[in-house]
Amino acid sequence: MRNDAPRAVTAICKALAEQIEHGLLPPGGKLPAERKLSEVFDTTRITLREALVQLEAQGLIYREERRGWFASPPRVLYNLLGRSHFNAIVSGQGRKPSTDLLSARLQPASAYICGLLDLPALSSVVQIRRARRIDGRLVLYVEHYLNPALFPGILELDLSGSLTELYAAHYKIHYGRVRFEMLPTALQTEAAAALRVSQGSPALHIVRTNRDQDGRLIDCDLEYWRHDAIHVSVEVID
Repeated sequence: MRNDAPRAVTAICKALAEQIEHGLLPPGGKLPAERKLSEVFDTTRITLREALVQLEAQGLIYREERRGWFASPPRVLYNLLGRSHFNAIVSGQGRKPSTDLLSARLQPASAYICGLLDLPALSSVVQIRRARRIDGRLVLYVEHYLNPALFPGILELDLSGSLTELYAAHYKIHYGRVRFEMLPTALQTEAAAALRVSQGSPALHIVRTNRDQDGRLIDCDLEYWRHDAIHVSVEVID
């Protein structure tokens, strides 16, 4: 039985992948309950769960806490050199963006944030926490940290839309040079709760540090993307 398990996992993965590829399990469509799938494939819940986890790692399916498994929608293309923002990127690909504002406040900056924004010790920063959706699906948890000296009164404004557009309209600030750092990670408590997934789920962590048109460090974003929701693209032209 132990020797048969790997073959069973491979067979289940192949069968479900084919169903997704041919549209029988449409993007965003809910898979049958694990119990039902175990009966369909005549296997144990342990073997089935291993197959589902492998498909999740491949980005073909995803899981939501207390809701079950779903076929993953197409990934959104994220061009790091495009100098665009979430709403424009998603809308430009025929998808619907939306944002949940989780919190916004002035708080002491951690040593890490002080380093990113080149702030002195014991500085304050504006922290804005948001969860972002594509076609209603939670895909991104982000913490924005702003230098408060450059954005007076920002906590009184509508922070559920594009910060890029808000900066330009209210402060005449436009993005200039941008620095990105990326690494795969496992979601910790706060990000996992915001995205309604299990703690430890795979994710792509992007740290974005932004300067304005005058070269000033203005803010940084700590982004946590569901790993199956994003396709990072960079094209360098001589």
